[in-house]
Amino acid sequence: MSEENRKLSMEELNRLSPEAFKESSKLPVLMVLDNIRSANNVGSVFRSADSFSLSGVILCGITAQPPHRDIQKTALGATDTIEWKYFDSTEQAVEDLKSNGYRVYSVEQTSDSQKLSNLVLEDKEQPIALVLGNEVRGVQQSVIDLCHGSIEIEQFGTKHSLNVSVCAGIVMYEVSKKFRKK
Repeated sequence: MSEENRKLSMEELNRLSPEAFKESSKLPVLMVLDNIRSANNVGSVFRSADSFSLSGVILCGITAQPPHRDIQKTALGATDTIEWKYFDSTEQAVEDLKSNGYRVYSVEQTSDSQKLSNLVLEDKEQPIALVLGNEVRGVQQSVIDLCHGSIEIEQFGTKHSLNVSVCAGIVMYEVSKKFRKK
């Protein structure tokens, strides 16, 4: 085994304990799940939100809530470290977030969406919320209408959509880079 490129042990990764993570500072970013059908996708969003140290996840409408066996299967304990809240409707969640000073973006291909790579965070102190839509219908138009704008992930193949948990991971990674950039 080459000592130059060996896999790190769990101890070497120096991960925070769940208690220490809860006390650590988080990025001012929330993921909003607009009627996500798959509890596995919900769990994946929780796990990625933990990985990028986001502030939380907002669950809306038919989106499954913890504790749920299929959420736990993919979240791997992240429902214990990531704060979450439930709203009956995504519109209600967006209105609440806006009234609390959040800049809210739908992650959707619209006639006025901007590319994720072009998103500029003018005030890194202002919290943002990113709305991810249903696996079949995407973000509801009524929700898009309430958002400050829409962002989309550039795609270059024949498909024009991504699995919602894959989309979430890409968006969280890119947005976390923007918040951490000096």
